[in-house]
Amino acid sequence: MAAYFIGIDVGTQGVRVVLTDETGRVWGSQEAVLPLTDRSREEQSPADWWASALDCLKTVLTALRNEIDLQQVKAVAVTSTSGTVIPLDAQNEPLHDALMYSDNRSAAEGKQCKTVAERFQPEGYTGFNASSGLSKMVWFAQHFPEKTARLHTWIHAADYITGQLSGNFRVTDLTNALKSGYDVKNGGWPAYLFEQLPLKREWMQEVVPSGKPIGKLRPELANTLGLPEITVVAGMTDGCASQVASGAVRPGDWNTTIGTTLVVKGVTTREVKDPEGRLYSHRHPEGYWMPGGASNTGADWVTAGFRDRLPELTEAAAQRIPTPYTAYPLRQAGERFPFISVQARGFAPEGLSDVDLFAVNMEGVAYLERYAYELIEQLSGETVRAVYTAGGASNSDVWLTIRASVLNRPVFKCAEVTGAVGAAILAASQTHFRSLTEAAQAMTQVEKEIKPSDDLVRAYEVGYQRFVGTLREKGFID
Repeated sequence: MAAYFIGIDVGTQGVRVVLTDETGRVWGSQEAVLPLTDRSREEQSPADWWASALDCLKTVLTALRNEIDLQQVKAVAVTSTSGTVIPLDAQNEPLHDALMYSDNRSAAEGKQCKTVAERFQPEGYTGFNASSGLSKMVWFAQHFPEKTARLHTWIHAADYITGQLSGNFRVTDLTNALKSGYDVKNGGWPAYLFEQLPLKREWMQEVVPSGKPIGKLRPELANTLGLPEITVVAGMTDGCASQVASGAVRPGDWNTTIGTTLVVKGVTTREVKDPEGRLYSHRHPEGYWMPGGASNTGADWVTAGFRDRLPELTEAAAQRIPTPYTAYPLRQAGERFPFISVQARGFAPEGLSDVDLFAVNMEGVAYLERYAYELIEQLSGETVRAVYTAGGASNSDVWLTIRASVLNRPVFKCAEVTGAVGAAILAASQTHFRSLTEAAQAMTQVEKEIKPSDDLVRAYEVGYQRFVGTLREKGFID
């Protein structure tokens, strides 16, 4: 008899709930939109998240009641944004709305946390900034002393929904705890958090690997939803959950997601130390490491200039590759990955037709992706074995062909790569399967494999060297 799993993803602009079976087939899915405003970029109501998640859950389960046996639903997991935190009182009620990862009011505190971490825990995570949970905790303590006096627990966005499901708000996972200052290598909250910053040890949660069972669905909730008292497991950040959904969970597996930005995440057997801070590493539930980095470059140039003519431009670009040109379609000032450069600016040859500009921009992003993987292999000493891909750019066969040929390795396009599906896989990883690796192998599907073209590989080797040389000439890289 089939087993089923629920994944819940709470994003900045909405909530998604999916129900999958043990093969990864999605049986039901429901979304609720959260309005995006200037205020919602800084603060959001956790109660609104829960109301939306509960409505989505009810909709999915009601629709499936006559189609599957809901008594065979086994577990649920939640994913949400990294760096979003919520202060709770002793009754597990929010003292304040959630402080969102995109809230920049804690910029000064981010610099403070980074300085303190580099001095007192230099071997741990030190990449704190305004988007880090730790920075927001310090900011809150300094700006809301009366509420801070009643503070009982700091939790993360995913933990709030997990707590509503299970009643357990005192446990979080390794991926969410990283940017709150937790030492994921040695285990434990470092002393400097309480000796150098205005935090108390009793405010911090117990930290466990993602996917570990932490409780059961509350009886009254199980009754309302028509479910058994299913297992609730520790959650995961949204970026890591999307990586899980791609199937990139074994050492040597990597995932590139090209949406608005290019995000690279993978698995190594050893922690990757990057002295420049371009990469940082989450902890894999099986003890491996999950390094990753995010560029300021991606596919935003597509929606900005070419959205209305994508089919015709894509078809025409297929006849123009490889181009003899070099471009770097960065649309803002500065780059953060795979190199850090405040003076970096996008560039392209003047006078190109729209078709040529479209083609050369696709090549430029592929060159940046290769530069990222060369950096990763250099820093880790490990081989990038397979590249899985997701995001809007993965829908273009032409772009996939360019990327496979630039990387000179196959690129695997994944079928269902969402945070909610990653959460469902996580829910199954220690309740139905023996590990996350086993769950991902059973529940993810490769939609297609794109192999390098020999002719393009040779041409793009020349193009890549030209691209790197141009970055060097412009002073963006050493």
